[in-house]
Amino acid sequence: MLDLYPDIDENTLADTLEGATDLNEILVVVARSILEDEAMAKALKERIDAMRQRYTRFEERVVSKRQMVLDVMQSCALPKIMQPDFTASLRKAPPSVEIDNETALPSVFLVEQAPKPDKRAILAAISNGQDVPGARLAPARTTLALRSA
Repeated sequence: MLDLYPDIDENTLADTLEGATDLNEILVVVARSILEDEAMAKALKERIDAMRQRYTRFEERVVSKRQMVLDVMQSCALPKIMQPDFTASLRKAPPSVEIDNETALPSVFLVEQAPKPDKRAILAAISNGQDVPGARLAPARTTLALRSA
């Protein structure tokens, strides 16, 4: 339109486009769609936040219940519980690396990214008799293994 009528004023242009294309109706539909999408996004974000909190509670319950079953099985000297739908057994886990002071670790044991300890490399080094400042082997511990049928 502007190429054909370079001297046209904004109101005339808007009225002409509105009459020729139902531009206002299209924009109203899109604007309402934006409002609906914003409302849905807000509701979904609130739902996701609530579900994250629920997920965290379930994870905490898993840890707590696992520890309780482990403690009771150890205190009662029950190495295994077999059921039709699962088996719970006590097993010795290999020693794991505990990091006492991350900043004291030599850079060879830090993984490139936001620096964090490379526990596999530290475990291998300590297992081979190498001293790794800032790390030590934690004593072996008993864990609970659950397998579903």
